[in-house]
Amino acid sequence: MEINTSQLCDTYADLVDVIDPIFSNYGGIHSFGGKVVTIKCFENIGLIEKVASLDGEGKVLVIDGGGSTRRALIDINIAEIASNNNWEGIICYGSVRDVDALEDTEIGIQGLVSIPVGANDDEFGDNDVAINFGGVTILPDDYIYADNTGIILSPEPLEII
Repeated sequence: MEINTSQLCDTYADLVDVIDPIFSNYGGIHSFGGKVVTIKCFENIGLIEKVASLDGEGKVLVIDGGGSTRRALIDINIAEIASNNNWEGIICYGSVRDVDALEDTEIGIQGLVSIPVGANDDEFGDNDVAINFGGVTILPDDYIYADNTGIILSPEPLEII
């Protein structure tokens, strides 16, 4: 599905929120969207791996990593797990690594920056909780849409034009 966030903003101006333009595209899919599944964790990936292993059909994994640029929360292993479980994409308010390999995956990935240092594999954190970054509050079961232009959030699904 090809998503154009500019067009969606024009059509649904009163419904959508725009996340601050702080993210870059790292995955092999450059536009994606779906129902939000949230994780809040800091510099550990155990919970991310666990949730990425679940069925992600029609869903986007949105991770509040506290904006950390010290350790990567997304690597090729997590990207492949999520892709194999049909996730539409991952939006990570944190860092990524394995950037060249991520470009070859069949999943959308947006993150802040890249860094070669990986995160701990502890399972600390919470999922299915409200998270806040980029000027918006993101709730489980919201809908999120991303492309190279930006990321938008809606409380209900948008008809892709």
